[in-house]
Amino acid sequence: MNPIPNAPAIRSEDNSVEVAWFCDLCNGDYEFLGVPDGDLRSSFEHCADIIRTADELGYQNILLPSSYQTGQDTLTFAAAASQFTKQISLLTAIRCGEIHPPMLARTLSTLDHMLKGRLNINIISSDLPGTIKDSKTRYEISKEVIQILQQGWTKDHIKFEGKHYQFDLTSDPVKSYQVNGGPLLYFGGISPDARALCAEFCDVFLMWPETEERLADTMKDLSERAATFGRKIDFGLRIHLIVRDTENEAKEAAKRLLSKLDIDKANDIKHRALDSHSAGVLRQDELRKQADSELFIEPMIWSGIGLARSGCGSAIVGTPEQVYEKIQRYIKMGIRAFIFSGYPLIEESKLFAKKVLPQIKTVNFAEAQGKKPKGIPITPLTTGVRK
Repeated sequence: MNPIPNAPAIRSEDNSVEVAWFCDLCNGDYEFLGVPDGDLRSSFEHCADIIRTADELGYQNILLPSSYQTGQDTLTFAAAASQFTKQISLLTAIRCGEIHPPMLARTLSTLDHMLKGRLNINIISSDLPGTIKDSKTRYEISKEVIQILQQGWTKDHIKFEGKHYQFDLTSDPVKSYQVNGGPLLYFGGISPDARALCAEFCDVFLMWPETEERLADTMKDLSERAATFGRKIDFGLRIHLIVRDTENEAKEAAKRLLSKLDIDKANDIKHRALDSHSAGVLRQDELRKQADSELFIEPMIWSGIGLARSGCGSAIVGTPEQVYEKIQRYIKMGIRAFIFSGYPLIEESKLFAKKVLPQIKTVNFAEAQGKKPKGIPITPLTTGVRK
């Protein structure tokens, strides 16, 4: 199978990629999928160990997810992590509408200053806990929140008249540390409303695992939508990994991961997440139904994880050489950011960092795209005039 031809227009034409790991803030780290292990609970200590390990291993970014489940609050944890990480950027998830937008902008600006520019933001538009809104309304709210954030980071005043929010405020409390528009916005969602929002406002469109053909179709569509706004965006892939020395060992590790799975309990775990009925999850479920007897939807892409997990439901399974080859195929398609994970998170992060990561040409997106200032920026929290 050849790489998909006619790669879409993307912002980052160089084939260097940002390689991120995943931090389990939402009670989802396992040795055996669906079997809770007290040593792998989403405590502060365990989550801190995951992010410290990723930082030391040289990952450029790490996703801090958001969900109404037992575990760590995203923004609270990010603030703490800013003080014990050294080089890794924090891809911090925010659920639009959860926090009053000017105060959210202030919180994110504070984080950006604490991290000295090591902050990226994952925009989420799902329902808030205990509420249900139609897709159009949710994305209207997200669009307004993004515009308010961007005004606050880049302008002297926030003057906004929208359907859901109206503000006339000084922007001094929310000036970002990062320059050229403030922190990068990562976004995932395949509904028409989601695609429209990302095309107009976001920087990196994150996809969940599907076949190469489906991923290519999505990338082409988003690239064309962004072009109507005179923009180019980058593309990212959120996917799990199972890397072993032989192909048989990798497939056996996949089988072992499911070996204690109670399908009824797994279904309950999966649907605790607020996104379990999203268009992206349903598309992955559909592909898994079409998979082969071993649950592979295409060579090296194993869909078994989606039996007990919402969101990202498949893994690249294979030898270090096979995993590297698959990643290179994605890079040739135009994917420039990866968010990897594996079970248990710390052990798999070490395996990938040892066996595959050194072969990949990596880059920090915020630095490459001119977001991180060369020196200390002039803001009210640095050397700006104190009013």
